[in-house]
Amino acid sequence: MPDDVHTTRWYALRTRSRHEKLVRDRLAGLSIEHLLPTVFRLNQWKDRKKEIEVPLFSGYCFARFPWADRLAVQTVSGVVGIVGGGALPTPIPYEEIESLRSLILSTLRYDSHPYLREGMVVEVTRGPLQGVRGILLRKEKRHRLVISVHLIQQAAAVEIDASHITPI
Repeated sequence: MPDDVHTTRWYALRTRSRHEKLVRDRLAGLSIEHLLPTVFRLNQWKDRKKEIEVPLFSGYCFARFPWADRLAVQTVSGVVGIVGGGALPTPIPYEEIESLRSLILSTLRYDSHPYLREGMVVEVTRGPLQGVRGILLRKEKRHRLVISVHLIQQAAAVEIDASHITPI
């Protein structure tokens, strides 16, 4: 059991396929703080194309709650479980959630990215993502910052000017 069962922490919730928005809405209805990063993608059917909003990390929604209140979260329709390593769920570091929030609130284009553990850890020193830490990648002549949520092995990537970052 976590040290303090009444301290609110962020957890990743595994959801049923295509139930992320439903889980988000139900958590909101229970007044549980939640985060569901989304991205707009162009979807094509036989007769038309339409831009739709989809979860950035398919199958996951984030929620902030005290461990003592986990039953209310686990019983939300669409929630498969609370993600963790071993027998107990693992809280997501606050900094990773804040990095995702900064990305969502910025005007920069972002999308999901394959999870990477290797690479240089950097911190953004200028611009709308100032203070955000991530992994720097180079794709052809462009630099990309990868913001990771290690627990669920998911990541988002954004193009960034190399002069706006510094190694940690």
